[in-house]
Amino acid sequence: MGDPLQEFRLVLVTGPSGAGRTTAIRVLEDLGHEVIDNIPLSLVPRLLEGEAPERPIALGLDVRNRDFNATALIELIDGMGRDPAVSLQVLYLDCAAGELVRRYSETRRRHPLAPAETPDEGIARELDLLAPIRARADHLIDTTELSPHDLKQDLAQWFDPGRSGVLAVSLQSFSYRRGIPRGVDMVFDCRFLNNPHWQPGLRALDGRDARVLDYLKTDPRFEEFVARLREMIEFLLPAHVKEGKAHLSVGFGCTGGQHRSVAIAELMGAALAQAGWPVSKRHRELERKAATVAAPADKVTGA
Repeated sequence: MGDPLQEFRLVLVTGPSGAGRTTAIRVLEDLGHEVIDNIPLSLVPRLLEGEAPERPIALGLDVRNRDFNATALIELIDGMGRDPAVSLQVLYLDCAAGELVRRYSETRRRHPLAPAETPDEGIARELDLLAPIRARADHLIDTTELSPHDLKQDLAQWFDPGRSGVLAVSLQSFSYRRGIPRGVDMVFDCRFLNNPHWQPGLRALDGRDARVLDYLKTDPRFEEFVARLREMIEFLLPAHVKEGKAHLSVGFGCTGGQHRSVAIAELMGAALAQAGWPVSKRHRELERKAATVAAPADKVTGA
């Protein structure tokens, strides 16, 4: 399997049909990966014969592969994970079932697992089939509300060779009403802070506005919370670097995802950037509002 001193660097890209795998494969190719899409599972071990290539390899695998089998893929992942000559990362592109149904309705394509039935039946089967593989993912990206540009940014943080050895930190605000975002590594609940929503002059604003931050600072718990939160995150980041992680996702939640969680994510982003960490921020509920006026073509589409 090649020289153990020269590792085979593999990124296995998978996920449900329609979640954006094709988009991800193209982005990885732009980032310098050698891309092989829809390779039969039985041929993957042959890639590891001989000398390891200089560039990392991205393999696109899903239910449309000729000999796709979930059990065989799990065994392949586990086997390569035990091989000291292989550096394997599993990238899983996830998406909510309702959004997958919408994408299939727009494209009028047949689902590969339900060619003679409605797409939602095939989507349900595929999500169930892929659940054990999703659990083994090193990187999970939920593309339900992502644009291609957002997906490219996320992939660049994890897979850009120029960022090798650097831990990228993504911070995300969200509303507990809509659930905790998939793929976050740790979550902090901000709902104990005084809620600006109940202030008529602040209700229409969001946590990026200085007036909202000023109001939050009147809460006697605010300063200590922010200080302890920053101390904890800055303590944990070097530990994750030591573990070899390339990316850490931190979520901040509040009731509506508009004021408190946004303000805390903004503060932590500024503090971590000042400390030298590569940081990106996403405000899920604010982006959701903005997306209501965006064209459907701006969504991540494709296999």
